[in-house]
Amino acid sequence: MEDIIARLPLPAFDAPSLALVGNAPELGDRGRAIDAAACVVRFNNAQGFGGPAGERVTVLALVNRGGQARAWVEDDGFLARPVVREAGRYLLPFPELAPHEEGAHERVCWTVPLRTRLGHRPVHGLTAELHARAHHLLGPDAGGTPNPSTGFLVALAILEGRPPALPPIEVYGFGFAGWPGHPWDAERRWFAAAEAAGRLRLHPLAS
Repeated sequence: MEDIIARLPLPAFDAPSLALVGNAPELGDRGRAIDAAACVVRFNNAQGFGGPAGERVTVLALVNRGGQARAWVEDDGFLARPVVREAGRYLLPFPELAPHEEGAHERVCWTVPLRTRLGHRPVHGLTAELHARAHHLLGPDAGGTPNPSTGFLVALAILEGRPPALPPIEVYGFGFAGWPGHPWDAERRWFAAAEAAGRLRLHPLAS
């Protein structure tokens, strides 16, 4: 089944300056630098939003599979959260599963309930083709079939949609740690290679 949400064009990632803000708690006080970007992309519950991570959000990427997505759908106060309320657009990183696919129903894939919850707001999605490229990029370095993180998927989508002549994207709060199912070491090496190529600038975490 074609991913219906993915038919929508992705947000414009050709802003002259773009900040990609992860949720590592050691991000440090980066609010002024982050808020100075023309486009600010954040993730999920946006650690430090409204404080040391700044208070602007252009695009909010929300994981649409698993328990976190279910918790948002079932939370009456979800739409009142500051980062959700302030976001201009939303990005669901995982393609909607077809009805015949394992886990397609709400116990795993929460794409439709989450999209419904967001109502009339502009919601975009990443395609199965981008996921295939992510697996191809990480697979040889991850020792098998990788399960890319949301941060990696969104960074890949941004770099694929952003003209190379533009300044590198500024990456904050990426600690390459968390759920053990993600290939963190392979993702760290991909980010390092993209930085060496001048496509992004990876800001170190606070000590």
